[in-house]
Amino acid sequence: MEQQIYARWLAIGTRIGLAWLAVSFALYMLALLDPHVPHGELPRLWTLPVDQYIAASGAPTGWDWVTLLHRGDYLNFIGVALFAGISAIAYARIVPLFIARGEHGRAAIAVLQILVLVAAASGVVLLG
Repeated sequence: MEQQIYARWLAIGTRIGLAWLAVSFALYMLALLDPHVPHGELPRLWTLPVDQYIAASGAPTGWDWVTLLHRGDYLNFIGVALFAGISAIAYARIVPLFIARGEHGRAAIAVLQILVLVAAASGVVLLG
């Protein structure tokens, strides 16, 4: 039963994320929202190494992209973040089912998986 619920939540999240990406891409391509980096600058900037690209474009690093969600070229990041987070959301949905059936071990494993996914997305654990 929990596999079906998990899969259903993944499917719903994936559809929402894909729809968001399609809409945000259309808004960007139709120039309905101003981009952070003007379209005409992209060919020149794309040839730069990443550190120079960030300096020249003022592109954010880490979670600073959240401050640019009003820009056409960053609005699509919401869909990407949804894809990255939907697995944790689906796990969170099935934890109460495990607890209700007294399957505390499985609930604990699901909670640990959520914590790992959230830690990875947050940038708390940096490797390298």
